[in-house]
Amino acid sequence: MLKNNSQLQRKNYSISELNIKYLQMKQLKEYLIPFIGLKNGKHEFTYQINNKFFESFEYDEYESSNIEAHVVLEKKSTMLELYFNHKGTVYVPCDLTGEMFDLPIKGNIKLVVQFGTEFNDSNEELLILPLGEHQIDISQYLYEMIVLSVPSKRIHPDVLNGTMESEALKKLEQLAVNEPIDNKEDE
Repeated sequence: MLKNNSQLQRKNYSISELNIKYLQMKQLKEYLIPFIGLKNGKHEFTYQINNKFFESFEYDEYESSNIEAHVVLEKKSTMLELYFNHKGTVYVPCDLTGEMFDLPIKGNIKLVVQFGTEFNDSNEELLILPLGEHQIDISQYLYEMIVLSVPSKRIHPDVLNGTMESEALKKLEQLAVNEPIDNKEDE
């Protein structure tokens, strides 16, 4: 028996919040792969990923995104092997100038799926699904692969090649110390 009302926490969702949650769950259903009916061998899946995908994870770091992800599922008699790769762009601000630009990204991961008595995803390269499971949700693996492929420091290509002209760069140049640094140790 509950001692007080604080032990039972109930979230009251508005109708619009419920609609958003439903749409997010519905959108992620395309990332469920039912492997039970597949024959042994390789099966290929292609996904076009944009910001709606990231909204499902409440992740809003990109102004926009255009990423193509390929997944090869190799079904074997006692396990599955999944090979993920992606390539595309995310529209982000430059960390130095604030100018928006399309940052090219790419990456890949491999996942081995085995079957056991209970679910276990504690190892990033091995997933244990309960016996009798008939599908795998790859959305989290796609999300992590893509987010981790974006560099932590985002520099506009025109800054790197020296052709960028912006107020932020002019200000940085004004503030730069023009004296040479002497690295020699005192004798």
